[in-house]
Amino acid sequence: MSQTFRNFLLVSVLSAGLAGCASDIYAPPGGGDRSPQPAPQPPTVEDEEQRDSPRLSEQSEEDTRERAPGPGYQEQGDDLSPAAVSLIERADALMADGQPEAALSQLERAQRISPRSAQVYFKLAEAYARTNNLGAAEQFTMKGLSLAGSNTRLQKSGWELLASIRHERGNVAGAEQAERRASQL
Repeated sequence: MSQTFRNFLLVSVLSAGLAGCASDIYAPPGGGDRSPQPAPQPPTVEDEEQRDSPRLSEQSEEDTRERAPGPGYQEQGDDLSPAAVSLIERADALMADGQPEAALSQLERAQRISPRSAQVYFKLAEAYARTNNLGAAEQFTMKGLSLAGSNTRLQKSGWELLASIRHERGNVAGAEQAERRASQL
Protein backbone atom coordinates (compact mmCIF):
# COMPACT_ATOMS: atom_id res chain seq x y z
CA MET A 1 0.00 0.00 0.00
CA SER A 2 1.34 3.39 -0.90
CA GLN A 3 2.01 6.06 1.70
CA THR A 4 -0.53 8.46 0.11
CA PHE A 5 -3.29 5.87 0.26
CA ARG A 6 -2.53 5.09 3.92
CA ASN A 7 -2.64 8.81 4.80
CA PHE A 8 -5.96 9.16 2.97
CA LEU A 9 -7.40 6.16 4.78
CA LEU A 10 -6.19 7.42 8.17
CA VAL A 11 -7.70 10.87 7.59
CA SER A 12 -11.01 9.32 6.46
CA VAL A 13 -11.27 7.09 9.53
CA LEU A 14 -10.43 9.96 11.90
CA SER A 15 -12.94 12.27 10.18
CA ALA A 16 -15.70 9.67 10.42
CA GLY A 17 -14.91 9.11 14.09
CA LEU A 18 -14.98 12.81 14.88
CA ALA A 19 -18.21 13.31 12.96
CA GLY A 20 -19.88 10.63 15.07
CA CYS A 21 -18.68 12.23 18.30
CA ALA A 22 -19.79 15.72 17.33
CA SER A 23 -23.34 14.84 16.33
CA ASP A 24 -24.87 15.45 19.80
CA ILE A 25 -22.61 17.80 21.75
CA TYR A 26 -25.26 19.91 23.48
CA ALA A 27 -26.23 18.87 26.99
CA PRO A 28 -28.47 21.23 28.99
CA PRO A 29 -27.28 22.23 32.46
CA GLY A 30 -28.27 19.76 35.11
CA GLY A 31 -28.70 16.96 32.57
CA GLY A 32 -32.41 17.69 32.24
CA ASP A 33 -34.86 16.72 29.56
CA ARG A 34 -33.79 17.85 26.10
CA SER A 35 -37.14 17.47 24.44
CA PRO A 36 -38.41 20.59 22.70
CA GLN A 37 -40.42 22.88 24.94
CA PRO A 38 -43.54 24.67 23.70
CA ALA A 39 -42.99 28.29 22.74
CA PRO A 40 -44.09 30.83 25.37
CA GLN A 41 -47.41 32.50 24.69
CA PRO A 42 -47.64 36.28 24.43
CA PRO A 43 -49.40 38.05 27.30
CA THR A 44 -53.10 38.56 26.85
CA VAL A 45 -54.94 41.81 27.33
CA GLU A 46 -57.49 41.76 30.10
CA ASP A 47 -61.09 42.56 29.29
CA GLU A 48 -62.00 46.22 29.70
CA GLU A 49 -64.37 45.44 32.58
CA GLN A 50 -61.57 43.76 34.56
CA ARG A 51 -59.14 46.65 34.43
CA ASP A 52 -58.50 48.34 37.76
CA SER A 53 -57.08 51.62 36.50
CA PRO A 54 -58.92 53.98 34.17
CA ARG A 55 -57.56 54.94 30.77
CA LEU A 56 -55.30 57.98 30.58
CA SER A 57 -58.06 59.91 28.79
CA GLU A 58 -60.47 59.07 31.63
CA GLN A 59 -58.16 60.25 34.43
CA SER A 60 -58.51 63.61 36.09
CA GLU A 61 -55.88 66.28 35.53
CA GLU A 62 -54.57 65.82 39.07
CA ASP A 63 -53.82 62.15 38.40
CA THR A 64 -51.93 62.91 35.20
CA ARG A 65 -49.93 65.73 36.82
CA GLU A 66 -48.78 63.43 39.60
CA ARG A 67 -47.41 60.90 37.10
CA ALA A 68 -45.99 63.37 34.59
CA PRO A 69 -42.25 62.89 34.15
CA GLY A 70 -39.88 65.65 35.18
CA PRO A 71 -37.87 67.70 32.73
CA GLY A 72 -35.54 65.87 30.36
CA TYR A 73 -32.49 67.59 31.78
CA GLN A 74 -30.86 67.63 35.16
CA GLU A 75 -31.16 70.58 37.47
CA GLN A 76 -27.56 71.30 36.54
CA GLY A 77 -24.81 69.57 34.66
CA ASP A 78 -22.43 67.13 36.26
CA ASP A 79 -19.65 68.43 38.43
CA LEU A 80 -16.14 68.30 37.07
CA SER A 81 -13.87 65.54 38.24
CA PRO A 82 -10.40 66.56 39.51
CA ALA A 83 -8.85 65.09 36.35
CA ALA A 84 -11.13 67.20 34.14
CA VAL A 85 -10.33 70.32 36.19
CA SER A 86 -6.62 69.66 35.69
CA LEU A 87 -7.10 69.24 31.93
CA ILE A 88 -9.12 72.47 31.72
CA GLU A 89 -6.39 74.34 33.61
CA ARG A 90 -3.78 73.02 31.17
CA ALA A 91 -6.00 74.02 28.25
CA ASP A 92 -6.40 77.54 29.68
CA ALA A 93 -2.60 77.85 29.93
CA LEU A 94 -2.22 76.64 26.34
CA MET A 95 -4.86 79.12 25.15
CA ALA A 96 -3.01 81.92 26.95
CA ASP A 97 0.17 80.83 25.14
CA GLY A 98 -1.64 81.06 21.80
CA GLN A 99 -1.91 77.31 21.23
CA PRO A 100 -5.65 76.67 20.78
CA GLU A 101 -5.11 73.40 18.85
CA ALA A 102 -3.16 71.91 21.75
CA ALA A 103 -5.82 73.22 24.13
CA LEU A 104 -8.48 71.43 22.08
CA SER A 105 -6.82 68.07 22.64
CA GLN A 106 -6.79 68.67 26.42
CA LEU A 107 -10.42 69.76 26.38
CA GLU A 108 -11.51 66.75 24.32
CA ARG A 109 -9.95 64.52 26.98
CA ALA A 110 -11.82 66.47 29.65
CA GLN A 111 -15.04 65.94 27.68
CA ARG A 112 -14.50 62.18 27.69
CA ILE A 113 -14.01 62.28 31.47
CA SER A 114 -16.96 64.61 32.19
CA PRO A 115 -19.35 64.30 29.22
CA ARG A 116 -22.26 66.01 30.99
CA SER A 117 -20.42 69.11 32.19
CA ALA A 118 -21.54 72.38 30.63
CA GLN A 119 -18.23 74.01 31.57
CA VAL A 120 -16.26 71.61 29.38
CA TYR A 121 -18.48 72.35 26.39
CA PHE A 122 -18.15 76.12 26.89
CA LYS A 123 -14.36 75.79 27.06
CA LEU A 124 -14.42 73.67 23.89
CA ALA A 125 -16.50 76.38 22.21
CA GLU A 126 -13.96 79.04 23.20
CA ALA A 127 -11.10 76.95 21.80
CA TYR A 128 -12.93 76.30 18.54
CA ALA A 129 -13.69 80.02 18.24
CA ARG A 130 -9.96 80.73 18.64
CA THR A 131 -9.20 78.31 15.78
CA ASN A 132 -11.82 80.16 13.71
CA ASN A 133 -14.09 77.09 13.55
CA LEU A 134 -17.15 79.13 14.48
CA GLY A 135 -19.70 76.51 13.43
CA ALA A 136 -18.29 73.98 15.88
CA ALA A 137 -17.97 76.71 18.51
CA GLU A 138 -21.67 77.52 18.22
CA GLN A 139 -22.65 73.84 18.39
CA PHE A 140 -20.57 73.21 21.52
CA THR A 141 -22.06 76.31 23.14
CA MET A 142 -25.57 75.06 22.42
CA LYS A 143 -24.69 71.65 23.90
CA GLY A 144 -23.30 73.37 26.99
CA LEU A 145 -26.48 75.40 27.34
CA SER A 146 -28.55 72.22 27.19
CA LEU A 147 -26.49 70.79 30.06
CA ALA A 148 -26.49 73.94 32.21
CA GLY A 149 -29.91 73.06 33.61
CA SER A 150 -31.13 75.64 36.10
CA ASN A 151 -27.66 76.99 36.94
CA THR A 152 -28.20 80.66 36.01
CA ARG A 153 -24.50 81.52 36.25
CA LEU A 154 -23.64 78.86 33.66
CA GLN A 155 -26.61 79.77 31.50
CA LYS A 156 -25.69 83.46 31.49
CA SER A 157 -22.07 82.79 30.54
CA GLY A 158 -23.23 80.36 27.83
CA TRP A 159 -25.63 82.88 26.28
CA GLU A 160 -22.94 85.58 26.38
CA LEU A 161 -20.49 83.22 24.69
CA LEU A 162 -23.08 82.35 22.07
CA ALA A 163 -23.72 86.04 21.42
CA SER A 164 -20.02 86.72 20.80
CA ILE A 165 -19.68 83.69 18.52
CA ARG A 166 -22.73 84.73 16.51
CA HIS A 167 -21.34 88.28 16.20
CA GLU A 168 -18.11 86.82 14.80
CA ARG A 169 -20.12 84.73 12.32
CA GLY A 170 -22.04 87.81 11.18
CA ASN A 171 -25.34 86.61 12.62
CA VAL A 172 -26.41 89.93 14.15
CA ALA A 173 -30.03 88.91 14.81
CA GLY A 174 -28.97 85.67 16.50
CA ALA A 175 -26.38 87.53 18.56
CA GLU A 176 -28.98 90.04 19.74
CA GLN A 177 -31.33 87.22 20.68
CA ALA A 178 -28.58 85.53 22.72
CA GLU A 179 -27.74 88.85 24.41
CA ARG A 180 -31.41 89.29 25.38
CA ARG A 181 -31.46 85.79 26.88
CA ALA A 182 -28.30 86.54 28.85
CA SER A 183 -29.69 89.82 30.18
CA GLN A 184 -32.86 88.07 31.37
CA LEU A 185 -30.81 85.83 33.69
